[in-house]
Amino acid sequence: MKNILNENLDLKGKKVLLRVDLNVPMKNGAITETSRIEKILPTINLLLKKQAKIIIISHIGRPKGKIVEEMSLKPISDKLSLFLKKEIFFNKGLIDKNTYLEIDKISNASIIMLENIRFNKGEESNDQEFSKKISNLGDIYINDAFSCSHRTHASVEGITKYIPSYFGLQIAEEIDALKKITSEIKKPISLIIGGSKISTKINIINNLIKKFNNIIIVGGMANAVLKNVGINIGRSICENQSDHLIKEIIENSKKHNCEIIIPKDVIVSKSLDGVGKEKNLNEIEEDEMILDIGSKTINLIEEIINNSNTVLWNGPAGYFENPNFQNGTKKILELISKKTKSDKIFSVAGGGETVAAINKFKKIDTFTFVSTAGGAFLEYLEGKELPGIKALNQNV
Repeated sequence: MKNILNENLDLKGKKVLLRVDLNVPMKNGAITETSRIEKILPTINLLLKKQAKIIIISHIGRPKGKIVEEMSLKPISDKLSLFLKKEIFFNKGLIDKNTYLEIDKISNASIIMLENIRFNKGEESNDQEFSKKISNLGDIYINDAFSCSHRTHASVEGITKYIPSYFGLQIAEEIDALKKITSEIKKPISLIIGGSKISTKINIINNLIKKFNNIIIVGGMANAVLKNVGINIGRSICENQSDHLIKEIIENSKKHNCEIIIPKDVIVSKSLDGVGKEKNLNEIEEDEMILDIGSKTINLIEEIINNSNTVLWNGPAGYFENPNFQNGTKKILELISKKTKSDKIFSVAGGGETVAAINKFKKIDTFTFVSTAGGAFLEYLEGKELPGIKALNQNV
């Protein structure tokens, strides 16, 4: 892996194109969560220390090759400037001759951020001419955006054909953590997986069944499994016509000696804003919804975590947005955090809702690694080769 740290590059005065993911959540023009900004600080600080001229490339939203004012990176540039305690020059508009002139003006150990790269028509189509055009902005290229690396876009994949290209610190850390989960495994290893639909996670489960000892299914996915084995799940969220997927999971788990664990008891309510009631599986009524796991299930998960050396968590245990149904997710979080802090397990968590839960309970520093990548994280776990990673490995 061509990591900027182990390559020991002389970057003084070099124009470094740094692709990062600053696609942060925003509400009424204000940034509501900053973990993606914080993740890129080590790479930026290293480049500043090496006296590089940093040109930041990123995106927010899906403007589809058009200028959309609400999707400007300017507020994010201002926030990053506060984190770094350093001025960031902002280049507004599309990439043109003025962009080159503005970049030429910056001094060593300075930063310029380009406007949303997706405002340019050639970005998402991975246009060859646009890839060449952006490669000419700098001397070397660094990808530190793992969460974009499943995209075949010009600033992720195409650019690497025309400029010396390297991995950033954050992307290298992400790949290292996921390799330890999927390749360099310290067994016993357990997966806790949730989400509303089994169909969106079937490839992950089938890929990891071959390597994992335990797969604990929670959330809406668990409802489908419970229904499949004859449990009345009332009005619970459930993906219909998923019986063949559940059968596939069970058959594969037997083949590879991986235990599939589903809830033993649940928290139910008649509405999403209601008060929860713990019930055994045979007590669920027709007008009730399963919105969390119960105490027996939590105890079972605790036993599995305590007997694991490695834990991967993707997906909350229930409707944690309502405090009445957050106990399962919170307990899983506390159990993994406690074991990680006592240096008993290697723990990795990822996925949008999982990161939201970790942030809600202020536990982001208590895991071995937390991935802020969404689709790229899931595709890596499926065993897919990500275009952005492949491109960096092929660039010489």
